[in-house]
Order: sequence, then C-alpha cells, then structure tokens
Amino acid sequence: MEGIIDGKFYSPTCGNITKDEMLEEIVKYMESDPEKFYEVIVGCDSSSSQEPNFPIALAVLKTGEGGRFFLRKIKYPPSFNKRFVVWKNRILQETLLACELAQSLRDEFKNKIHKNLRYQFRYIHADIGENGETKEMIKELTGLIRGNGFEPKIKPEAYIATTLADKYS
Repeated sequence: MEGIIDGKFYSPTCGNITKDEMLEEIVKYMESDPEKFYEVIVGCDSSSSQEPNFPIALAVLKTGEGGRFFLRKIKYPPSFNKRFVVWKNRILQETLLACELAQSLRDEFKNKIHKNLRYQFRYIHADIGENGETKEMIKELTGLIRGNGFEPKIKPEAYIATTLADKYS
C-alpha cells in the first residue's frame, strides 16, 4: 500500500495534484499576500460504512480571509477493513492518519516556505468531543497528537475534521 503522501491530493482550485505540486501551490498562495498570517491545519474523518474511507484534509487558512484546502482520501483493502468494525479503531485510525500527514509535511514546510512568510503548522483537528461516545477517547487521542508534536483541537473547535473532512467522508 502506498504511503499517505505518495498519492494524489484533491483541491477544488487545482484538481488532483501530487504532494510536491500541493506544496508549490501552498507557497504560491502564501506568497501572494505575504503580510498576512497563515495557519496550516490537518484534520481527518471517516465514513461509518463497512468499508470506510478516510478523507484527510490539509487546510491553509489566511487569517480573516478564508483559505485553501487539499484532500487525500485513504481507502484500505477489504481484508483490512475488519479492523474498523469497532468504531473506536476507526476513530484511532483517523487520528493516526492526521498525525502521519502532519508529521510528513512539517519538515517539508520548513524547507520550502521562505522565512519572511508568517505561518504556524501547529494544530491537528480530531473528530472527537465531550458529547457522545468519543468522549472516552479524548485523553488517549489528544495524547497521541501531542506525542507527535502538535496541539489537538476537539469538537466544537475541530472544524477541519468535523466540517471539511466530514463533507468528503
């Protein structure tokens, strides 16, 4: 199975593009308005079907002015999907995928984005919250995100996972 950043990413602005093309687009977007501050955020969701897919979203938000997003949909082979019959495993996989993408891209951002651009790549949005079944997983998943060097955001602040990625699950 290919790695999380090896396939194509979808962007409404650019269509299907590679990881390198995505990084170029992000740099161009940020350079088009260099005085602004940008936030780079990763979030993931999953469908609750027997063969779930996992849309992972990378959003680049320009403070107060919207942003751009890129999406990579992960679908596992049918034999692998037995793991996701238990919903907790599916939620854990969402978080693992978000961490993997963020971790894979963080160093590339440092190398590609010019020092004069102002941004932070700090947050991972998890589709968990204080209400509902996922509340019992908050400590575990926020610890996993922190352990990967990012700050977690949960519902209702986890809009990249709960709104953007959810739209494509």
